[in-house]
Amino acid sequence: MSTHHTVPIAPLTGLEQARLRWRDDAPEALEFDDVYFSREDGRRETEHVFIDNNLLPQRFAAWDQSRPFVIAETGFGSGLNLLCAWAAFERHAPASARLHFVSVERYPFSAADLARALGAWPEFADKARRLIEQWPQPLLGVHRLELDERCTLDLHFGEAEERLGQLDGRVDAWFLDGFAPSKNPRMWSEALFAAISRLSHPGACFATFTCAGVVKRGLAGVGFNCEKVPGFGRKREMLRGRLATALPDQRRVATPWYAAQGESARGLQRVAVVGAGIAGASVAHSLARRGHRVTLIDPLGVAHAASGNRQAALYVKLAVATNLQSRFYLAALLHLHRLLARLDPARSVWSDCGTLDLALTPTAAERQRRFLDTHSLPTSVVEGVDAARAGQLANTDLSHAMHALHYPQGGWLDPHALCQRLISHPHITLSLREVTALSRFDDGWRLALDDHGTLDVDQVVICCARNAKRFAQLAHLPLTPVRGQVSELEVGEHAPRLGCVVCAGGYAPPAYRGVQLFGASFKVNDSELAPREEETRSNLLEFSHALPALVASLEAQGVEPLSAGARVGIRTASPDKSPFVGAAPDLEQWLSAYAALSKDARRVPAVEGRRHPGLWVSTAHGSRGMVSAPLAAELIASRISGEPAPMELALVDHLDPGRRIIAGLIRSQG
Repeated sequence: MSTHHTVPIAPLTGLEQARLRWRDDAPEALEFDDVYFSREDGRRETEHVFIDNNLLPQRFAAWDQSRPFVIAETGFGSGLNLLCAWAAFERHAPASARLHFVSVERYPFSAADLARALGAWPEFADKARRLIEQWPQPLLGVHRLELDERCTLDLHFGEAEERLGQLDGRVDAWFLDGFAPSKNPRMWSEALFAAISRLSHPGACFATFTCAGVVKRGLAGVGFNCEKVPGFGRKREMLRGRLATALPDQRRVATPWYAAQGESARGLQRVAVVGAGIAGASVAHSLARRGHRVTLIDPLGVAHAASGNRQAALYVKLAVATNLQSRFYLAALLHLHRLLARLDPARSVWSDCGTLDLALTPTAAERQRRFLDTHSLPTSVVEGVDAARAGQLANTDLSHAMHALHYPQGGWLDPHALCQRLISHPHITLSLREVTALSRFDDGWRLALDDHGTLDVDQVVICCARNAKRFAQLAHLPLTPVRGQVSELEVGEHAPRLGCVVCAGGYAPPAYRGVQLFGASFKVNDSELAPREEETRSNLLEFSHALPALVASLEAQGVEPLSAGARVGIRTASPDKSPFVGAAPDLEQWLSAYAALSKDARRVPAVEGRRHPGLWVSTAHGSRGMVSAPLAAELIASRISGEPAPMELALVDHLDPGRRIIAGLIRSQG
C-alpha cells in the first residue's frame, strides 16, 4: 500500500522572455551574463559537442525502429542545436525514420529575436522559417510543433527541473546545454539529474560542454558512465556518457492506476477509428502522419453528427482559479491554431479573427477581473478590454457590455471542411459502415460490421461520442447527451459583419457565405434531433441580448431574424466536463484492485491498473470539441507510436478514461 498524494497544479501563467544583449547578431543572456553559443563558430560547437559526441550520425544511420529517435535538451535558447540535429538526421537517417526533439526553456526568445539569431546561418533558412512560423506564446507548459512530416518539436516552457518532472516519455540522447553551472546552478540540480536518468531509454547517452565536478558527480550518481573528451575551441574538455542503470520512476507510486498507458510501439499499425467527426478525423490524421494505416468508419460519413455545424467557435472559458481543465483547454486552443495555420495557411476554411467573451452582468464582469488578477498571461493569449475596445474588435456597438475577455488566438472554423482536410491522406480509408461489436483475438481486434462482415486490425480508437457506450468494454463510461440547436439566418454577402466571434449566453461568429449563425441551446439528457421553435426563439433572444446593434442593423436591411433555419446536434459530455482520452481501462480489474479506496482513499493498493490492449477512446468532448479534439488525438497517436506525450503528465492523468472509476470508489467511502 502507498499513501496517496497529489501533484501541485502548475499555474496558468506567462513567462518572462529572454533579455538579450547583442554582439553583432550573436545573443547573450543578460539574466546569466553568458553566451548562447560560441563566438568562434556556434554551429561547429554544436556539431562537436552534441551531434558528434552523442554519436548521432552513426545512431541515426542505424535507426530501424518504428518509433521516433528522441532527443531531449535542457535549454532551447536560440534553437541552433535543434536545427543542427534536424539537419544531421536528414543527412544520415533512413527515409522512414522520424525525429522527436524535446526541449526545455525558462526564458524563451521572442520570435523576432529568434529570427535575428538564426539569421546567422543562411544554410538553415528554411528550417528556421518553419520554426519561427509556429513559435508559441511565452506560456508555461508544452507546445508541440510539427516542423515537417518527419520532425516534431515539443517545447516545454518553464524551469527545467519542474518541466522534466512532468515529462511523459523516454529519451535516447540528451543535450545538456543551458548556461554554465557557475552562472545557473539551479538548473544543474540533483533532481534534474535524477529526472534525466529515469526518463532515459536503455542505453541512452548524453553530451555537455561542461566538465564541472557537480555535473560529473551528479550524472554518475544516477547511473551514467561518464568520460572527459576534448572540448570545442577554448574549452579544453567536455563530458559525455552512456546510461548503465536507470533510476526507477517513482512518480506513479501514488496513482498506479495511471501507470499502464498502453503498449510500446510494435511497428506501424493497422488502426480502426470509429466515428468520423472532429475527434475521429483528428485521430486518423495524427496516426496517418506517422505512417499507420487507418480505416475511418462512420455510417453517416464525415462530420455529419455533432461536428456538422456550418461554423464552430474557437472558444475556451478558463476558471478563475487555475485547474487542470483550464490548462488543457488553453493548450488545446493554441495547438489548434498552429494546426490550422499548417493545414490551411490561406485561411480559406477558418479565421483567427479572435474571440470575445462578453460580461453582461456585474457578476460576470467581476469574475473576469478576478481571473485577470489571478493569472499573469500574455495579452497575445488573453486580455481584458472595456466596452469601447470590445466594440472596435467586434465591429458593432457593445456599449451595454460591462467588460470582456479577448482571446486573439480564437476565431472560427468550418468543421466539415476541416475534417475533410484532416482525412485527405493516402493512409486513410473511409468506410461508410457501422461497427456493432468489438472482440479481442490473438494480438488484435475484430470489428463486427452492420453488413455482417468483419474487420481485423491491430488497434481501435473509439471516437463515436455517446455511441461509445454501445461497446461492452466502454459501457461504464458516464456519457451524457447534450442537445444543441444552432440557428442559421440568411443575411447575404453585404450584410453588416462581425469583426470577431462574440460569446455571451450563446455565440455568434462573423457571417460565412452569406449566413449568420448564432446559438446554441444546451439541453442536458436530451437526444431529440428535430428542431424546436422554442429553441429558435431562445437563440434569437440570446443573440439580441448580446448583439442588439447588429440585430437592429440586420432588421433595418429587411432581414427577419425569426426566419432563421435550425440544425440540431447531440454533444456528449462527461460529469467533470473534460473529455475521456487514452487507453481503455479493464473495469473489472480496476474495481477489484482498488476496492480498498472505498474504505480509505489515502491508502492506495500498489497494483497496476490493466488496460484493454490496443483499445483507445477519445470522447465526451462536449461543446468545445473543435478545440479539444486535435490535441487529444496527438496524445493517442503519441501513445500508439511510442513517443513522448504532447502535454504534462498531470494533464494526461486528468483526461484518463479510468478517472471516474477511481472517483466513484472514493466517493463510496462509508
